[in-house]
Amino acid sequence: MLKKWLVLTATLPTNPSGLRVRVWRSLKATGAGTLREGVYVLPEHASTAPALWALERTIAEAGAQAHMLVVEARDDVQERTFCTLFDRSEHYTELLQTIKEARAAIRKSTEVQLHKLLRGLDQQLQSIQANDFFPGKESQKAKEAMAALRREVELHLSPDEPGSIGTVIQPLNTADYQRRIWATRQRPWVDRLGTAWLVKRFVDKQPTFIWLSEPKKCPKSALGYDFDGAAFTHVDGKVTFEVVAQSFGLLKDPALQRLAGLVHYIDIGGIPADEAPGFEMLIRGLQAQHADDDALLAAALPAFDAYYAAMQVSHDH
Repeated sequence: MLKKWLVLTATLPTNPSGLRVRVWRSLKATGAGTLREGVYVLPEHASTAPALWALERTIAEAGAQAHMLVVEARDDVQERTFCTLFDRSEHYTELLQTIKEARAAIRKSTEVQLHKLLRGLDQQLQSIQANDFFPGKESQKAKEAMAALRREVELHLSPDEPGSIGTVIQPLNTADYQRRIWATRQRPWVDRLGTAWLVKRFVDKQPTFIWLSEPKKCPKSALGYDFDGAAFTHVDGKVTFEVVAQSFGLLKDPALQRLAGLVHYIDIGGIPADEAPGFEMLIRGLQAQHADDDALLAAALPAFDAYYAAMQVSHDH
């Protein structure tokens, strides 16, 4: 069955040039293909389709001519011609080369540089995928290369960082998890701190936290989290915060969902979160201030409280 396509035709005045520049930037943001000057094509199913419809209105309101057509290709040959306008293989090739160069530079880079690099590459991948309306092998290859780079960086910075396992997350009852000892790796980063906050605020009313220099020596009486073999760790691409939240049925809370997404992005990347740079900087500052992990957690709890409260307010509005 042939796809439906949006075809925008636009006739823009040469002067003033402001409208032309605005239209060009908007077209670029939608990922529309150019058949010829003034004729632009986009798959109807594209996530950016509403923006193309909005652009038609913008052009008309500016006094210029614009018409949107919804069409099917004449035949398979024309359909393939339209599809070639959205070939993103060159973009993926460039990204894969950048990832290759980044892997070669891991041991020469500081932790701050590596986290900045990962954020930048994540955003680059997200940007390409947002306008890749017919994803194929190149998209999957880039996604896998990004995951491999992130894992290599994690192992370089923290050799005992847990790998993700494939298992079913079982529902648990908070009543069975009271007054427990929760054990994780020492010098906790955002996922371990966030999970401790989640446990203390929503799961165990009187938890005790211990920080392990060697996770393999976790006491049998303790509930381990965020290391290989722990009771709670990364599962199917979810970070420990998300796994614990899902296990105890907490993700019905929209604010917790957003906080989980923030922790996920800072810890392993993925869908960018607007709050990430500021929150990451805050946690790094707390780490620099507190050499003792109990003191670090005590200082981090109000930070998570504040972000959670802010996300509740923003959702309510």
